[in-house]
Amino acid sequence: MSEVYATRRSRLRDHFTAAGTAAALVTRPANVRYLAAAAPQGSALLLGKREDLLVCTGPPEDRAYEGRPDENLRLHVLPPSGAGGDTVVTAADLAVSQDADSLAVEEHHLTVARHRAIASVAPRLRLGDLGGAVEQLRVVKDEEEISCLRIGAEIADQALGELLESILVGRTERHLALELERRLVDHGADGPAFPTSVATGPNSGRRGHRPTDRRVEEGDFLTVCLGATYRGYRCEIGRTFVIGTSPADWQVELYDLVFAAQRAGRESLAPGAAYGDVDRAARQVLDSAGYAEALPPLTGHGVGLEIDEDPQLAPAAMGKLDACVPVTVEPGVHLPGRGGVRIDDTLVVRPEADGGPELLTITTKELLAL
Repeated sequence: MSEVYATRRSRLRDHFTAAGTAAALVTRPANVRYLAAAAPQGSALLLGKREDLLVCTGPPEDRAYEGRPDENLRLHVLPPSGAGGDTVVTAADLAVSQDADSLAVEEHHLTVARHRAIASVAPRLRLGDLGGAVEQLRVVKDEEEISCLRIGAEIADQALGELLESILVGRTERHLALELERRLVDHGADGPAFPTSVATGPNSGRRGHRPTDRRVEEGDFLTVCLGATYRGYRCEIGRTFVIGTSPADWQVELYDLVFAAQRAGRESLAPGAAYGDVDRAARQVLDSAGYAEALPPLTGHGVGLEIDEDPQLAPAAMGKLDACVPVTVEPGVHLPGRGGVRIDDTLVVRPEADGGPELLTITTKELLAL
């Protein structure tokens, strides 16, 4: 795997040297991990003129789920914390020691204070912006990355499936969310990919709902959104069910509508498809039924080392999908005071010759009465 990380760093080096910059400093943890195989807390990655260095506050701890630094990447460990060292400032100083006259930094992540500290320690170092160069490299995944996402999806499916076999009436949203997160870890996840959302009754279908002490009642819609992190890679699944009884007519109607929108979004995933067109495919199904005001701001987004990555499948998003890009498709409708429906899958964009989009989250999307 070491050559994979070396290749990634080489691609980034081609980017910033083409812009006339001698060295680059990567500080966003997900970006550090992508390029170095691990991102110990507080670490910074220097791509120098003569040597690449991972600057750390101490020796990396041997925790498999945090990754292990690329063995061909030299570590520069700061003295004990009492010396007051800063990995970012140290990395900039090391860039100067390699005769760099310019340094591209991640301005969207670097604090103003650290930016000023670099300028103070290395006043002759011309600072530029690396922008979202690493994030763009991360969009298309290799098969090893997709394998991690696939395993994470299997874990999430297992955790959700076990919950559906248990008694739910009378339990609180908060209790169910905690149980799901425990089950994720029991099945081998590093942890949840994001705070698990369990929403019942009038809370159901609400995007990003934080679980409360509301108890599950007969006849409720129950919306669950969870994800697993496996070797740093994060996936997402969301499903909606009815509790304890046959669904009411309005519940069936709303569910079928969101399901149709989600299917339209999934079927539009293909290399070359515009981000906005994927969003439009799902959105117009709900819009035409009169739910324009109840729709979320986007239909889906990329996933990987972070749960919300590029691309964004939104109305004004610019760009087109490539093969091997994992995304979510997650339309939903929330009706204030009544509840709603959300259906969320993680898929990988594949060409039609390879079978079309690969569905990673496979828990049934049938409207079950639990």
